[in-house]
Amino acid sequence: MNKTHLLLTAAVAGLFAGSIATTANADDAKCYGIAKAGQNACANATGSHACKGQAKVDNDAGDFVLASSDDCTKQGGSLTAPAAK
Repeated sequence: MNKTHLLLTAAVAGLFAGSIATTANADDAKCYGIAKAGQNACANATGSHACKGQAKVDNDAGDFVLASSDDCTKQGGSLTAPAAK
């Protein structure tokens, strides 16, 4: 096995390990209003964008991250999505 192949294998293994570590817990819920810019979990509830990582500003009420309900409320978030525009 050459060095390039070994490095590539290690890099791919690292990517898979990172994705497993970020898997949501079973008790996590959508918490609106606490996502940082570029760190939202999925589409904006009000329709301003349709994908993960597209939040433009911190704490947009329409963007969510997955968090426990306790963590969500402690950070000032909401478990209820705002009305779509």
